[in-house]
Amino acid sequence: MQLSTIKLWAVLIFIFIAIQCNGQGRQDQTSGQKAVSAANNQNMESRKTLHDFTVKDIDGNDFSLASLKGKKVLVVNVASKCGLTPQYEQLQELYEKYRHLNFVVIGFPANNFLGQEPGSNLEIKEFCTANYGVTFPMMEKISVKGKNQAPLYQWLTKKSENGVMDQKVTWNFQKFMVDEEGHLVDAVMPKESPMSDKIINWITGN
Repeated sequence: MQLSTIKLWAVLIFIFIAIQCNGQGRQDQTSGQKAVSAANNQNMESRKTLHDFTVKDIDGNDFSLASLKGKKVLVVNVASKCGLTPQYEQLQELYEKYRHLNFVVIGFPANNFLGQEPGSNLEIKEFCTANYGVTFPMMEKISVKGKNQAPLYQWLTKKSENGVMDQKVTWNFQKFMVDEEGHLVDAVMPKESPMSDKIINWITGN
């Protein structure tokens, strides 16, 4: 066999081995990516969702958040004596306008900021009904931060629990967006209107 022919065969064999190794490398990489993705999915599935919690409504009755499956939920900590209290009106407007799209607002009165929600559950209910015509679900007064933080708000504010982000509650009327499967989507800061484009586009899917 001539030397040039041997060289040609050697080159062809080298190319074949390189292709096989490259293909195996890609296969291993793909397998690794699939394994990571599967682990991430399993991790997300093992985390709690909004629907795993049961809270008390403003009348003291158990309210299973699993009853909100299939709905987009805006979770808001509210207060009666805050400069942002007029947002009650916008929250009610948002609820009335988009509830037909399987959307709901749930309000959690909290006295964590300068004592701006001092009343009892009954007083809070009478206040928001009489002054703002609130008909969206209102829950009992809770703590949304600190050592007495309610379990739901631990989930909303800690990435280790919700799998999405760390986000402290900074003031009254902070809004947390939760999807139909009970997964946290995002948060909207207190001063941003409930009728903001961010919230409306999320509700309508635009």
